This record gives sequence, structure tokens and C-alpha cells, in this order.
Amino acid sequence: MSTTLAGPARDDRAAIDKAVSLLLALGDRSAAGAGVSELARRAEMSKTTAYRVLGMLERNGVVERHGTGYRLGERLHRLGQAVHGPEAERVRDAMLPFLTDLYELTRETVHLAVLHDTHVAYLAKLYGHRSVPVPSRIGGLLPAHATAVGKVLLAYDFHAAEQAMSKPLRRFTDRTITDPDELSAELDGIRRTGVALDDEEYQPGLACVAAPVLSRGGRAVAALSVAGRQGRIDTRRLSAQVRQVAAAASQGWARHGC
Repeated sequence: MSTTLAGPARDDRAAIDKAVSLLLALGDRSAAGAGVSELARRAEMSKTTAYRVLGMLERNGVVERHGTGYRLGERLHRLGQAVHGPEAERVRDAMLPFLTDLYELTRETVHLAVLHDTHVAYLAKLYGHRSVPVPSRIGGLLPAHATAVGKVLLAYDFHAAEQAMSKPLRRFTDRTITDPDELSAELDGIRRTGVALDDEEYQPGLACVAAPVLSRGGRAVAALSVAGRQGRIDTRRLSAQVRQVAAAASQGWARHGC
């Protein structure tokens, strides 16, 4: 009897493992729009199995067809947004006018993000006319130590900063800060200037400038940022503009009684 019960359990576990493997493969930005053969290779399963499991995921709305390939579905993105809870929705709704102001001022790609443990969660994004490929996506997470929005949020959250520096800091490019002492010094500088820079630290060719939205008590409730191609955008000029809009956003947040 135990053997009979164990069989379906093993099968269920195997099916779940295969589905998760394919979702993780699709979550890799280099696999966006990949076809069955490529996803099967990445997930280390046969093409037939990958096709069957992808069909199941597509029927449930967590994967969708994109041309001849696949990408993560809208339902999965909504689930990701739900993780951040009603507080994040309140921040997003209050900050969207200021994000629009930042876009109008710079005409570059702009972001609104909050801290999620040692990562940043992107709540909103507006694309610039001269946009450069940016790895951020609404509802997605990126490591805080390798992004401008992440560093500016860590600078105002001592506990999160300690947590981030208590484990190895992953390297993404040769400019990523991976030394805890160096990151600590960087966060000290951010608190002095009120602005953080990302100089190709997460993605080659990408530069970002971020500033915090502060509560009355000095807590960073969110961060606003501008992103563009390294060498084309003027980070000094943008720093002043991002600080200006973030200061107005902080006042707006205070008017909400927070």
C-alpha cells in the first residue's frame, strides 16, 4: 500500500520540479522569447516533456506565447506584485505623479522602486524616447547592492544594509561592488549626498541615478531613478533633477500623513 501511495507523490513532485525549472529558465532575461528547444536545454529535460509542461503552464496563464517562443505570463507578474502587499500599492499610487514629473523633466527611462529584503522591487517604469535595454521590469526584483535604487534604499535602512553585507555580494560586472567595506563606504557617501549612482554595476553600458523618497521620520519609503546609456546621459545634471523630484515626492508623501 505504501508503494502505491508513494508513486503518485513522486510523479507530482517530478511534475512540479519540471514546471519550476522551466519558469526559472524563462525568468533569465537572456531566455526571454526562447523556443521549446532552448528552454528544454536550459531546464535539462527532453523537448517533448518541455512542450507538454509549457502547455500546462500556458493554460494556467503563468506562461504565454511570444511569436515562436514563450515568456512569463501576466498572471505570474500579478502574483509577483501581490507579494509586495497593499503598502506597495499605496506607495505606487502616491508616487506615480512624481514619476511622471521625472520622466517629463528628463525624457529618459524612469523607475519607482521599494526595498524587498535585500532586493529592490520595481513598482512602476516609464520608458524614455532614447531607451537603452534595462533589466528592470514591473513586479520584478534585482539585487539592491548592484543598482542605484537599491543602494539608495539600503543607505537609509541600516538593518537591510547589514543583512545584505552579511552574505557574499554577487558580482554582475567588473564594476559591481562586492566588498562589504566598500559598499558600507558607498552607503555613507549616499547619505551625505542624497543620491546614488550605478556605473555599469549591474549591466554593461547602463548608468542610473537614484534618490530616496523620505517619510517625515527620515525613512526611505521608495526610490526614484533615471536610467540611460553610459556616456550619453549626464549623471551630474540628472542627479540634481532626481533629487528635486524626490524632494517634492517626499513632501507629497508627508501630505498623505505618513
